[in-house]
Amino acid sequence: MKQAQVLTDRDMKRVMACVSRSAFSERNRCTLQLSWLAGMRVGEIAALCVRDVLDNDGNVRNEIQLKAAQTKGNKGRTVLLNAQAQAEIAIYVRTLRDPNSYDPLFRSRVGKRFSANSLCQVFLRIYDEAGLDKATSHSGRRTFITTLAHKGVNVRVLAELAGHRSIATTQRYIELNENVLRAAVELI
Repeated sequence: MKQAQVLTDRDMKRVMACVSRSAFSERNRCTLQLSWLAGMRVGEIAALCVRDVLDNDGNVRNEIQLKAAQTKGNKGRTVLLNAQAQAEIAIYVRTLRDPNSYDPLFRSRVGKRFSANSLCQVFLRIYDEAGLDKATSHSGRRTFITTLAHKGVNVRVLAELAGHRSIATTQRYIELNENVLRAAVELI
């Protein structure tokens, strides 16, 4: 089974450079960052409402409580947001005009909520424009999991962060390379 490309720091900089020059740059930047920094699935990102990321005082939450209808496995889960992800959301929500808490967080060009497929197409177009022909809407998730794995995060913790029921699923996301293998043997 062919897997989505894991992105390097250089790849992500290229993508962000393309996004900064495009229409809907703040929206696209935030959606990509939620994929890269929080490991969210594209369908989960598309399903977000303003109230999912902002509390009653308008502050960005440090976690997102996804309802079963917003997830792939039809089982609710918690997505933890690091400081960088929270900052990206804060920047983006400032661009929203008078957001109602029940409004979609991300809207398409015509003002409608994205479907998972339509947001997937946006990701593919952005990656293509950045010259990453092997990247898909799943690349951010794979990058999130692989990056944490390479930093020594336990696979059980990774499975929980990814919303996987089985660590076997999570393990398939982790990309190994020669540098990681060499670093591992140097731990002896």
